[in-house]
Amino acid sequence: MTLLRRVLVAGFMAGALTGAPGPAVLAQELGVIQSEILVMDPERLFSETELGQRMTSEYQAAREALSKRNRQLEAELEAEEQALTEQRETLSSEAFRQLADEFDTKVQRIRRESDTAVRNLERRWELAPVSFMRRVEPVLVQVMQEAGGVVVLDARSVLLRSEVVDITSLAASRINEEIGDGQPGQDTQPPAPEDAVTPDAMPEEADGDQGNDGTAQEAPAE
Repeated sequence: MTLLRRVLVAGFMAGALTGAPGPAVLAQELGVIQSEILVMDPERLFSETELGQRMTSEYQAAREALSKRNRQLEAELEAEEQALTEQRETLSSEAFRQLADEFDTKVQRIRRESDTAVRNLERRWELAPVSFMRRVEPVLVQVMQEAGGVVVLDARSVLLRSEVVDITSLAASRINEEIGDGQPGQDTQPPAPEDAVTPDAMPEEADGDQGNDGTAQEAPAE
């Protein structure tokens, strides 16, 4: 969640400069504590909002789906390897070698595709804080203006502070009221588990690491 620090202050300053005048008057009407310097905990904001919770649950579900699919692929490849081993006594050396090489190439291909799906999912999750901040920034700017603030600092980086200038809870409440858990979209959804490939749906490739001893390579790891 550390990426939130990089977008927090810059985005709010831009929003404040373009916002409507008279934040002090509006703040008095809404009962918001007044302070030019505000603090907020980005990680707590993410975890306490319905939007952040939805993004987290979708990531966890996609991660579990990929893990489950990899376990299924591993079981299928182990069964295929066992069947190939049982054919060894009935095949010529050349025929067995060709089947073994084809199987090894298949295993390597599946592993590469599975690894790519996992990396894509983790990369999307790393960027989730930025997507979250883009979505909630208008609400946060509004809260800042109501409080008469000119800057919002990361609460985790402030040594001493007054609790009255911490807007985390207020911001979370406003986000839940105005955005809720959000609508499904590409900026908040992690990759679908269908990114994992099946043994029978792999693209044809001419390359691939082929074993020289006729044995299968290790199946894709979880």
